[in-house]
Amino acid sequence: MKKLILLQGNLLKKIVKNFCLIAILLILPYSNIIAKERWIIEKNLSSISFEVPILFAKNVSGEFKKFDGFVEIDLKNKTNNKALLSVDISSIEINYKKYKNLILGPIFFDALNYPIGVLDTRKFSYSNETDIKLNVELTIKGVNKLLFTDLKVIKLTNNLVQIKSNLEFNRNDFNIGTGNWSNTTILKNKIRVISNIFLIKE
Repeated sequence: MKKLILLQGNLLKKIVKNFCLIAILLILPYSNIIAKERWIIEKNLSSISFEVPILFAKNVSGEFKKFDGFVEIDLKNKTNNKALLSVDISSIEINYKKYKNLILGPIFFDALNYPIGVLDTRKFSYSNETDIKLNVELTIKGVNKLLFTDLKVIKLTNNLVQIKSNLEFNRNDFNIGTGNWSNTTILKNKIRVISNIFLIKE
């Protein structure tokens, strides 16, 4: 009788132990989901435009019509945040329409071989939720460069956020304009990208 009681006790302990283990395994993934918040781009509201100065002429300006991306926020300690933005190079629209094929060709963006431009924040932290300073990695034509940018974050609702940024870089650093077009006397070197991004919570 004592042996039976002992066996039943041990069996009960094993059942409780296994139940606790299963509960932990179920709770851990849920905790990870809760600890991170994911936001995606609202493409109908968002825009990514650019401008390049020209000597004695109207600046080259335009926008990218197709882009995608997300922001992942670490709710627990705000140190493991990440944002990724990709742009379809061939979706470019410019005010100098007759030069569009030249812009998309090998001399400038070489969209056939490098169809996507990427902006990657990697992991970042922040303390101010409205003005964020970031080092970002820009990839164009297979070239990666670290750049600095300021973000202005405007919370519109609990599920909608607006992010404004101005990013400047030198086109020659990314081989945008080779041969005679690498000369910056007429077509200037500095490209300014203006992003107005709206994010919705998933």
